[in-house]
Amino acid sequence: MKNTIFKGMATAIVTPMKADLSIDYDALARFIEFQIENGINAIVVMGTTGENATIEPEDQKEIIRFTVEKVAKRVPVIAGVGTNNTDHVLHNTKNACEVGADALLVVTPYYNKATQKGLIQHFTTIANASTVPVILYNVPGRTGCNLLPATAEKLAEHPNIVGLKEASGNMSQAVELFARCGDKLDIYSGEDALTVPMMSMGGAGTISVLSNVVPKESVAMTDACMAGNYTEAAAWQCKLLGLTNALFSEVNPIPAKAAVSALGFGDDALRMPLTPMEDGTRAKLYEEMRKLGLEV
Repeated sequence: MKNTIFKGMATAIVTPMKADLSIDYDALARFIEFQIENGINAIVVMGTTGENATIEPEDQKEIIRFTVEKVAKRVPVIAGVGTNNTDHVLHNTKNACEVGADALLVVTPYYNKATQKGLIQHFTTIANASTVPVILYNVPGRTGCNLLPATAEKLAEHPNIVGLKEASGNMSQAVELFARCGDKLDIYSGEDALTVPMMSMGGAGTISVLSNVVPKESVAMTDACMAGNYTEAAAWQCKLLGLTNALFSEVNPIPAKAAVSALGFGDDALRMPLTPMEDGTRAKLYEEMRKLGLEV
């Protein structure tokens, strides 16, 4: 097995913003501390949950730099750099490496997509250019492009490709992925509702939206998995299911931003085309948060 970036629970953090949609760096600093104080094992910055699609590359670079400085090596910082243009990903990769990211998270190309051959060339090109390890990200529900287990197995031969965030939601595919790559890559769940099933197959952890809101409880779930206590882990998975579902009742990161704002980290402000939550789903989200003892 290659060097592991992290095991357990990583938060794919939101990017706190002010009402004018500028980045709220004060809230971001406080939010990073909130995450680390509650035991999170890694931070993913500029992922989908961080609204990377509507933040310009040089602003992304500054957000990554800021996060790296505030984290100060207490946990790994993984930078999302993926787009559907390989040259743009290479630019983002250079930026993230320059400002000290510990690893990269690279999503499959979206909209224009790619063949499996194209995915191999795309990810290989990025891994060759990166000075830090690369975690692949498969989320076909958002990208329309599915990284197949056989393709992941070929990519696992690259020394700089160390992990894969699997968010297909297809457990049969996940089982094949573990069969082919479980001894070659760290495999992370990209679905909060499948944390325990994925870790029971040998997964290294989860890259999470849920832990934006309940980091301590989310870490308790993955800690139980890593200790082999799947009865306790399953109890956490079930206890957190209502909030998990509420966080995906509208497209991510709309509910996550609403929840984090309610906890005091920035305004409930998103850059278009994302818009704030509808009243009905917001009420259900806040209800689930209150069930877990959060004051909203």
